[in-house]
Formats: sequence, structure tokens, C-alpha cells
Amino acid sequence: MAYTLTSLPPLPFDTVIDVRAPSEFAEDHMPGAINLPVLSDAERARVGTIYVRQDRFLARKIGAALVARNAAVHIEGPLADKEGGWRPLVYCWRGGQRSGSFASILSQIGWRVEVVEGGYRSYRRLVSRLLYDTPLPHRLVLVDGGTGTGKTQLLQRMARDGAQVIDLEGLARHRGSNFGGWDGGQPAQKMFESHLAQVVTGLDPARPVFVEAESSSIGRVKLPPALWQAMGTAPVVRIEVPLSARARFLTTTYPDLTADAALLERRIESLKPYHPGDRIAAWHRLAHEGRYETLAEGLIEAHYDPRYRRPGGAERVELGTVAVPELTEAEIARAAERVMALGEAKG
Repeated sequence: MAYTLTSLPPLPFDTVIDVRAPSEFAEDHMPGAINLPVLSDAERARVGTIYVRQDRFLARKIGAALVARNAAVHIEGPLADKEGGWRPLVYCWRGGQRSGSFASILSQIGWRVEVVEGGYRSYRRLVSRLLYDTPLPHRLVLVDGGTGTGKTQLLQRMARDGAQVIDLEGLARHRGSNFGGWDGGQPAQKMFESHLAQVVTGLDPARPVFVEAESSSIGRVKLPPALWQAMGTAPVVRIEVPLSARARFLTTTYPDLTADAALLERRIESLKPYHPGDRIAAWHRLAHEGRYETLAEGLIEAHYDPRYRRPGGAERVELGTVAVPELTEAEIARAAERVMALGEAKG
């Protein structure tokens, strides 16, 4: 019944079930797992309080009753259509009472259920080993360029064309700047690392892996040490785009800001620690007048390019520069071919 994790998902089971409370699942979980909590957050807190402050036996008895009730709801609901040959894998925090109790009920029905030995913690150790404890075996190629040079769209095009890509901003749900937040916010650090580990596990070490040059943090999530160290010595392909084209591109890339005057005002205000008051006031005027391309040019020249320029390291290899005259779909496709060729040539 116990299943020892030796590798990260995907795993040889029909369904992976996380029976922890919803808040635990929301912070992080095994990729592809579904959440069928045997104790809600409130129920878990109640049982824990009784266990610590009153009586351990009473806590176990109340917990068992709650688990049985919640298991019945899951069996009659999400699991109602599962056939006899269905093979689930179940885990909780430590692979103890919650997952064991639920798995016992499922096995009595006749399903071939197994429990992750060590629970979520054993999964988390695999993620930490990959991203914290061992050097990545992959050959990274950084794609660098100023704000508004279409790096994200370029990497997406390269991925469609068959290149191996790690989309860090997509995984972090943030565009890596003061203006870069996504609707819905960012994942927790552990969830970011879970998704990153899933991507890294699927990459072929024999082929180059293209990744956007980033700082050590994207919004509030941090790049784990193994990736950050690999990026520190990775060769670079630089993207150059004229200022006017970058400004036009930003007005289409950040439609949430141009459509929301209050949000744009707050984002400009957030730059006060870095710029004199007259410059901030001038940017506010441009925003109020709807002169978004002029505003974007000013932000690129005075804020983004000086602040986010990355010096090359002593071991940094420059593979080449790709000039993109305009950020159209056709030009991005041509640029993707050139970047991929430069990265492959290094191999």
C-alpha cells in the first residue's frame, strides 16, 4: 500500500489525490493532483486544538468521524464514476492518518490504492534536491534585452517551433517589473518551485534550454539556487529593438494599465523613490493625456534601461545580437529562428 517516491510527476497512477486541507493544497501540491480534503481547514484546526488542549483520544475519535463523513461525500461525488480498475495514489502531509484513513476506505471498495510514503514532505524533498542541492545538468542559453523587446513572445514562439524553453515569468505569473503584476496574483514560493521542477524534469540535457535573463526575484518569488547559479554562467543572446517600437509594443502588452487610469497612476506613484518629483509629475501628465507611447518611451529611457541593465560576468559568453526592427509576428518568428540557431551552434 505504501508507494516510495523516487521521481517527480508524472507518476504511474490514474489519479493523484491530495487529502490535505484546502489551504495546504493552495500553498503547494504535487502537479496534477486533485484536492479531496478529508478535513477542512476549520475541522483540522478544531481537531488539532482538542488534541493539544484536551484529550488525544477524543481528538482521534472526532477526527475519524469527520474523515468518514468527508470520504463519503467524495465517494458519492468526484469519485462516483470511477470503475473497478481505477488506480489512485493518495497523500497527506506526512503519509500518516489522513491519507491512511482515506486509502483504507478506498481499498475496502476494491480500488488499487497506494499511499505516498512520507506524504507531501517526501515530494518536497525531491523538489528541493533538484532545485537547491544539485547543479542543473542542462545547458542554459539566456535571452536578454531591455523592457519591451518582446522576449516573452519570442520565447513562446521558440517553444512552438520546438525549442526547449523555461518561461519563468509565466511560471511566476509576473512580468518582472513595477508594472508587471498579473491578475490573480503570484503563486506561493513552493508552488512556483513545483511548477518549475516539473518543467525542468521534462527537459533534455543534451539540447540547449532557452530562458529569459532575469534578476534573482520575479515579483515576490525567488529563483532557486540551482537555476540561478546555472543562469549566472550561461551564454547570452541579446535582443535589440528600436526605442519607438518598444514603446508601441508596451502599450499593447500592458492593456490593463492603459485601460485603468487609477492603476496606472498607482504604478507611476510607486516609482517615486527612484525619480525626482518633476519627472513623476510629467509622467502623470502623459498618462492623463492618454499619450501612452510617449510615456512608455520616457519610462524605458529613464527607468527601465538604466535600472535593469545587466552587466556581463567574467565568464559570460556573448553568442550574438539579434536585431528586431519591429515587434510584429513575422519579425518575432524570424528572430526566433536566429536565436535558436545561435544557441544550437554553441552546442
